[in-house]
Amino acid sequence: MKVVIVGAGAIGGWYGGLLALAGHEVHAISRSDYPVLQRRGLVMRDRNGERIVRLASASPTGAGVGPCDLVIVAAKATANALLPALIQPLLGPQTLLLTLQNGMGNVEAFRAIVPVERLVAGLCFVCINRIEPGVVSNTHAGYIRMAAAEGPINPAVTQCVDWFKSAGADCRAEDSLEAVLWKKLCWNIPFNGLAIAGGGITTDLILADPALKARARRLMEEVRAAAGLCGHTVSEQHLQGQIDVTEGMGAYRPSSLIDYLEGREVEVSGLWGEPLLRGLAAGAKMPELALLKYEIEAKLKAR
Repeated sequence: MKVVIVGAGAIGGWYGGLLALAGHEVHAISRSDYPVLQRRGLVMRDRNGERIVRLASASPTGAGVGPCDLVIVAAKATANALLPALIQPLLGPQTLLLTLQNGMGNVEAFRAIVPVERLVAGLCFVCINRIEPGVVSNTHAGYIRMAAAEGPINPAVTQCVDWFKSAGADCRAEDSLEAVLWKKLCWNIPFNGLAIAGGGITTDLILADPALKARARRLMEEVRAAAGLCGHTVSEQHLQGQIDVTEGMGAYRPSSLIDYLEGREVEVSGLWGEPLLRGLAAGAKMPELALLKYEIEAKLKAR
């Protein structure tokens, strides 16, 4: 398989690396890391040690790569308006496009360039960071859930799941993309959000503060209730499981916190804005989320 990773940071780097180790031809597009990826390769670190993976190519634009079997979009959703023009030359008549992005309203950005039956979304329940250019660290392998951009599981979803499972990822297909999005937001909304609203704190500090931990739980309950009103069940076991996993992460810096601290654009719309709009439209009461979004926007404005 010929695959291109659009955004070879934490998520794109890790899963691109796994696919390369499985024998696939993997090309990387990265605005900042491509020189080190060209020179040294991708460094993957986990509890088993360190591996250096050579990629087929690395560049800032993907020029010359040509049509691929699979395009993986792992760039931040804040870049989505610019990506269709970049991705167009990478598409062939049978190319599948897989998004690995956080938040709601992302997959819609690619409907104009890929038929909906070849458009797949993946949600990564993992603990992976890019710790320096060309180096990604996985401290909690977690799992991926994939779903069709529209409708139930289809051949494109099945194919993407098979590729990832064959590369060693814990990956499974789900019938509803929106259901998976709400489940992922049970973690993203409180922990990405409170890390910024708290002034730049890691997840261990959120859980160590009784008031912040209680607030995180209230946010999770709001997300759960909104999901229910939208027709998707989120269990109490899932919420507690997210707390338990986070307690084992230690001083983890969520991706939005890293963007905030490094002065980059933060995915406010997909992580807090769109879920708030959809929840309110379904009749949910979400005062905690509305307050958190206000606090995040104030922090970003003052930065």
